[in-house]
Amino acid sequence: MTNAEKLTLKKHACHIRMGVIEGTHSAGCGHPGGSLSIADVLSYLYFKELNIDPAQPKMANRDRLVLSKGHAAPALYAALAERGFFPVEELKTLRKIGSRLQGHPNMNSVPGVDMSTGSLGQGISAACGMALGAKHAGSAVNVYAILGDGEVEEGECWEAFMFAAHYGLSNLCVMLDRNHLQIDGTTETVMNSAPLEDKLRAFNFNVVTINGHDFDQIESAVQAFHAETEKPTCIILDTVKGTGVSYMTNSVAWHGKGPNDEEYQVAMNELNAAYAALEQEEN
Repeated sequence: MTNAEKLTLKKHACHIRMGVIEGTHSAGCGHPGGSLSIADVLSYLYFKELNIDPAQPKMANRDRLVLSKGHAAPALYAALAERGFFPVEELKTLRKIGSRLQGHPNMNSVPGVDMSTGSLGQGISAACGMALGAKHAGSAVNVYAILGDGEVEEGECWEAFMFAAHYGLSNLCVMLDRNHLQIDGTTETVMNSAPLEDKLRAFNFNVVTINGHDFDQIESAVQAFHAETEKPTCIILDTVKGTGVSYMTNSVAWHGKGPNDEEYQVAMNELNAAYAALEQEEN
C-alpha cells in the first residue's frame, strides 16, 4: 500500500469517527467507544477491500459484511454514508422516531446493511450461513464478520466457529475487535476468554493478530485471509476503545452513552484538527 493510499484511508477513518460523534450526540445515546475502535478497519474494508456498489446495494455478487457487534452501528452507518450509500447528513437522525438508522443495524431499511444484528452472537451465525451459501453456489463472494471481544463470551459464537471450521469456510473472515472493555468493565474481569489465539487455532481457524489501527497490518492480515484456501480466518484486531477522542480513549464509561454539547465540541475539535493534520501531510 502506498503512503498516498494510507493517507486516504486515514482521512476516511477520521470522517467515520466524526460520523460516530455526530450520530451519538444527536441521539443523546448510543455506543461511541466500540464504534470508534473499528473505524480504521471499516475504512479499509469499505474503501479498499469490499466488492460493493452503493448504486446497487443488493448486487448479487457483492461481498457481505456482518456487524455482529451490532451496538457499534454508529460506525457502520458512518462508513456507509462516507461510501455513498446514503447522505452523511442522515447520521444526525440516529435513533430518532421515523429514522431508518435504528440503534442496531436493520437490513430491511438501511441500504448497505447485509444483516440485522444486535443480539450478540447471532451475527456470526448468520455470516457462517452466508459463507456456506456462497460456497454451495460456487460464488466468489467473501463474508466479513466484525465481532467484539465481549461478544465472544457468548457460547453461540463458539458454536458458529465450530460450524465454520467443519464446513471449511475459507471465504469467511472473522474480525475480532479486542479492545479489552465491555459495558461492565474489562473483558479480563467480567469473563476472561484468553488465550483467544490458542482457542481459535484449536477450533481450526487461521489466526492472525495485528494492531487494528495500522493499515499496513490490516492489509497484510487480509492478504493472509485470501491466501488461506481450506479453513476460516480470524483476524484479531488489538484496538483501543474510543480511539480518536481523548476523553473516550480506553474508557469503559463511553461504552454506551452519547456526548453532551460540550463533549461533542471537544471531540469534533480534536477530530477536525486530526483531519487538518492529514491534509497538511498530503500537501
